[in-house]
Amino acid sequence: MSQITSLYVYKVVGQASDGVETRDLVEGLGLAPDGPIDPNHMVSSAQYYEFFAALADRDPSGLQLPLRIGAAMRIDEFGAFGLAWKSAPNLQGSYVRSERYGRVLGNAENYSLEHSAEGVFFSLQKAGDGNLGMLLSNEASLSAVVAISQEVSSAAFLPQAVFFKHAPRGDPSAYDSHFGCPVHFEAGRDALLVSEESLAVPNKLGDETIAKFFDQHLEQKLAKFADLNSLEKRIRLAVAQLLSEGVPTLSRIASKLGMSARTLQRRLSDQGQSFQKLVDLARQELAQQLLRDTDYSLAEIAFLTGFAEQSGFTRAFKRWAGQTPRSYRVGMMAN
Repeated sequence: MSQITSLYVYKVVGQASDGVETRDLVEGLGLAPDGPIDPNHMVSSAQYYEFFAALADRDPSGLQLPLRIGAAMRIDEFGAFGLAWKSAPNLQGSYVRSERYGRVLGNAENYSLEHSAEGVFFSLQKAGDGNLGMLLSNEASLSAVVAISQEVSSAAFLPQAVFFKHAPRGDPSAYDSHFGCPVHFEAGRDALLVSEESLAVPNKLGDETIAKFFDQHLEQKLAKFADLNSLEKRIRLAVAQLLSEGVPTLSRIASKLGMSARTLQRRLSDQGQSFQKLVDLARQELAQQLLRDTDYSLAEIAFLTGFAEQSGFTRAFKRWAGQTPRSYRVGMMAN
């Protein structure tokens, strides 16, 4: 089951407009409205997205809400992860730590660095079906990266551009004004474009020795997730290998992994995970890879990802990525 740090819940409600009721939404997540705030305490990402969408619907300034939330983030609130981030020698080191250790804040999102002729893309990949709450969360996440980059860098920081997979939820100029740079929508990625020069600027409190100390602590935390991650990856790989024959059953995957269906079901249940969600994720990952890296037709990709008809594939992909497969492919080619 994808999870995300409960810290984000409290940051969301902390930026709600005056008079907007939030206590019932926080309690619905099993959290105390008044804290305490523990970034190590996780909530279901699906429930978090529902909570976020519900609050934005109540808030009269719902368009600005995720941008305000991100801007209000402070690096010290992230515990050991935040300390490793700000003690990195420069933003390049900070972003590498997000790429490596971001999962200590939940397994719903991952970050990656990609160097290009235009600059460096710092991309966000988030598990989910592209619903409104997830899109709001994406906006808040990238706004937060900008805020904490500005907090730790010893020079003024602004990204060169911001990219979102989804369409603007309102006046696009509100996004440009917030980020201080061009914001591109329906772009095929959720990412910041940052210059190499910005990444090389020293952090205010950069200290390699201190950073390594916190790196060791984070490595230990990552090790706790190893078993779950290993099982998830094995299942997703096995599913992807069989999709061209149709969507595999749990018993088929269990046999491929050398265990009984009952054992696999128990292990997934113990870890709060759903076999169907892993199948869905495997289909999404394979579809995106084929759209990005091959020239197969959409009908061929639909077949390879276990769909009987291209129309069913298109509907599922729009649920996953918030856009059609064709738009995704065009966006990736443009980038």
